[in-house]
Amino acid sequence: MDNKHDILALLRGVAAGETAPEEALLKLKEAPFEDLGYAKVDLHRSVRQGSAEVIYGAGKTPEQIAGIAAKLGERGCQNILVTRIGPEAAEKVSKTVPLDYHPEARLAIAFPGERNSLGNIVVATGGTSDIPVAEEAALTAEAMGNRVTRLYDVGVAGLHRLLGNLDTLMSARCVVAVAGMEGALASVIGGLVDCPVIAVPTSVGYGASFGGLSALLSMLNSCASGCRQRLRRGFPGQPHQPNGRSGGTLI
Repeated sequence: MDNKHDILALLRGVAAGETAPEEALLKLKEAPFEDLGYAKVDLHRSVRQGSAEVIYGAGKTPEQIAGIAAKLGERGCQNILVTRIGPEAAEKVSKTVPLDYHPEARLAIAFPGERNSLGNIVVATGGTSDIPVAEEAALTAEAMGNRVTRLYDVGVAGLHRLLGNLDTLMSARCVVAVAGMEGALASVIGGLVDCPVIAVPTSVGYGASFGGLSALLSMLNSCASGCRQRLRRGFPGQPHQPNGRSGGTLI
């Protein structure tokens, strides 16, 4: 029982006389977290927030990642996100835990299963070099049950590439605009659509980009309504990686 729908089904079973109150109480008394020594696995995260705990792979050993994922899997959790996990660690984890690994995004999905495909999120990049960050965002959205359309390499250096996809952009419920260099893509998209635009600056660029600072400042100063910024990361809340295309929190 790892989500509120299971709890509601259990309570309805008690109300209908199909489940004994003592049996329901026993199930509800299951520990809300499991102490593994190196991690206290939050088993009620999906009950409170609608999705299982996400495993941040950087800094963890493959054995720790596998142990956390296995404990979540025991409770019936599926499509568990493992972020910032390298190929060697993923290979070791996959020997004990079902794993769908995406090397470009350095992201894995443990215990992959059926999921919804609702809504319409567009993930767009300024260039091909921005794809690793964009893929992290796209795969995260898909794992959370969203339908994602990818528009890659549609930056302002060739604006016709973006304008050729206006129907796709204008039908989106949300657009994630990932760009380095001068970071103009988010402002351009923000001026074309009536949905929220999540602006994600990356460190892609030459010397004057200052490791993504130029794109960041451009996005912060966007005059397009509906733009929100996330600094160089596809998954929310992950800390700065000095030598990678991922970074800290900025809203």
